[in-house]
Amino acid sequence: MANRRFYMFEYRQVLVRMRLGASDRDVERGGLMGRRAAGRVRVVFHQHGWLDPSTPLPDAGDVAAAFARQPAGAVAPSLCEPHREQIVAWAREDIDASTIHAALERRHGFTGSYSSVQRFVKTLGLRAPSATSPLSFSPGEAAQVDFGTGPLLVDTMTGEVTKTWFFSMQLCYSRHKYVEFVLDQKVMTWLGCHRRAFEWFGGVPERVIIDNAKCAITKACRYDPIVQRAYYEHAEGWGFKIDALPPVQPQMKGRVERSVGFVKKSFLPLREFRNLVDLNNQAREWTLKVGNRKHGSTHEQPLTRFADIERHQLKPLPAIVPELCEYAKVKVHGDCHVQYEKRRYSVSYKLVHRELWLKATETSVHVLLDHQLIAAHPRLSRPGDRSTITDHLPPNAIAYKMRDQQWCLKRAGEIGICTRTVIERLLNHRVVHNLRAAQGVIGLAKTYSDARLEAACERALTFNNVTRGAIKTILDNGLDQLVTPPVVQEVSGAYDGSGRYCRDMTTLFDD
Repeated sequence: MANRRFYMFEYRQVLVRMRLGASDRDVERGGLMGRRAAGRVRVVFHQHGWLDPSTPLPDAGDVAAAFARQPAGAVAPSLCEPHREQIVAWAREDIDASTIHAALERRHGFTGSYSSVQRFVKTLGLRAPSATSPLSFSPGEAAQVDFGTGPLLVDTMTGEVTKTWFFSMQLCYSRHKYVEFVLDQKVMTWLGCHRRAFEWFGGVPERVIIDNAKCAITKACRYDPIVQRAYYEHAEGWGFKIDALPPVQPQMKGRVERSVGFVKKSFLPLREFRNLVDLNNQAREWTLKVGNRKHGSTHEQPLTRFADIERHQLKPLPAIVPELCEYAKVKVHGDCHVQYEKRRYSVSYKLVHRELWLKATETSVHVLLDHQLIAAHPRLSRPGDRSTITDHLPPNAIAYKMRDQQWCLKRAGEIGICTRTVIERLLNHRVVHNLRAAQGVIGLAKTYSDARLEAACERALTFNNVTRGAIKTILDNGLDQLVTPPVVQEVSGAYDGSGRYCRDMTTLFDD
């Protein structure tokens, strides 16, 4: 008790008892202060002449002055003292102590620590202590939303570990909440959680208070935040206003911040979860259970407060539920495709290297130029997949894609039997893929004619040279218009060695 600091009214009570003749032990028995402390106090009272009952009692100010604490010994001056004027000027401009410390080091070679600057700034007494005021909300006025970190789910079969988060929306008036565990914090997940939360409440609040999560706000700003395009349309469809808080001010949505901590401390510990479905089922049961407990601030049950008052003040759910979607800026690559989530979707070749908007729903992908729809695709499920519309490709690519092997055979058959034979031999090569050569041979009909190409193919077959270059040479030189020479008959029988310059083989073995 000797080190305890006493209040002025306690000193006055001790003084009154001592003026009535109480000893130090009597003061201790009365529980006012210890005997040793009473002895020291008696000395101070005696020095000021206050123990005489005939003198008037001193006022509180005199007692406070008499017992003002004095420093125990000489204290070394702060290293900041030589820079007092500069520090005072900066502190009045509300410059942070860390910034002041860095400036002193850079400009004046200051050798003191940051803590010394922080203590010195506090002793100046220039900054008023921070204070807050509780926010009040009317029924149905607002809901606060936030994400929290969920448990790790472990697959009992494979041992795979999956990270989770949980979405929490709490109505500000009744404190009734909605909790859902998810696997990511993407825009589609964010919007889907909003939809299921509104359906859980059976209505929509006037505004939703959020922080600056990337799935909701693309650029955080105190006065002019930029809202995600999909979230903007979602709010417009449901009929609520988005209230994005200033950066680094989570206390302005303290209800849901407290709710997130409550989920982590009250729901998650000592529970086991088989999978995400089981996790969410347990979360719903727990939410209804805690909704029947008496809330510490309202002293009412959240579910009762919600059912009796706030539920009737929420806006009704829209007749047409807004479609879940996500917008993204994409660029058209040289292959006439845009990429979204590692999947490619085609657009017109005329828009190569242009920046476009892509709108992705749960089942489709739309590519927009400003607000004009220029391409629509079904949403692909596997990364690396490609959705291509033939009309989006350049003409030469379309021509090559359309002129496959079946087309070549069909067109060759229309020209003639020799042309088809040439195309079949080209396409049936055991090693080389001759599709372009076959397309090139058929393309010669545009320059010359079907009849001349048929004649040229007949001559190429005669000489057993069915390359595209050989057929074009025949056409360029007009050889297709000559009479095709007869096929030379092969010599029957074996060579008997009776030629003019034949050597007698027997002489090769003479000694």
